[in-house]
Amino acid sequence: MDWEEKFKNKIKPAETALNVIKNGDRVFIGGGAAQPQALVKLLVERGKHLMDTEIIHTLTLGVTPYTSLKFAEVFRHNAFFISEDAREAVREGRAAYTPIFLSEIPKNIKSGLIPIDVTLIQVSPPDEYGFFSLGTSVDIIKSAVEASDIVIVEVNEQMPRTLGDSFIHIDDIKYIIEADYPLPEWLKPEEDEVSQKIGAYTASLVENGSTIQTG
Repeated sequence: MDWEEKFKNKIKPAETALNVIKNGDRVFIGGGAAQPQALVKLLVERGKHLMDTEIIHTLTLGVTPYTSLKFAEVFRHNAFFISEDAREAVREGRAAYTPIFLSEIPKNIKSGLIPIDVTLIQVSPPDEYGFFSLGTSVDIIKSAVEASDIVIVEVNEQMPRTLGDSFIHIDDIKYIIEADYPLPEWLKPEEDEVSQKIGAYTASLVENGSTIQTG
């Protein structure tokens, strides 16, 4: 069977693509501009039949309905990065925050310290050899893909193809759904007077040319 035939066989209807997710599974969702918007919406629909399912992620852009209060009994939300849409859930104790350096996450995934049952990601259309690019957000997604038991991808026609160690082959994908929409964007917040004053005070304390160490 060639890869094109495998591709066709792995395309599933939206309403059945996530039926493989079971109660108690840990689900990793790709983040940033590569957050799989359609799969996230499907996951929430699947939530009607789930209990105690943990969702882990880094920066989220776009839709995050699983942070809603009405899903508190269904999804355990664990953020490695507190995005604006997750802030309220973390503050109210409905979601957990795991403080960790981004660079530390891949080795913890690979070692099994952070086990993953299902990974949901967005990818570019495949090339002539059946390889999909992880696009705009390779970061820790590459490790999640390699360590996950099941990988479900959302193939977005508008996801750019990036080169380097950023590919996943059709053989490593369980199911595929197709999508076509603009990637979500990070919108710069408007500056306010307080932030400007803080910036001015900070700048007055730092000499030109200094290297600043954090963490």
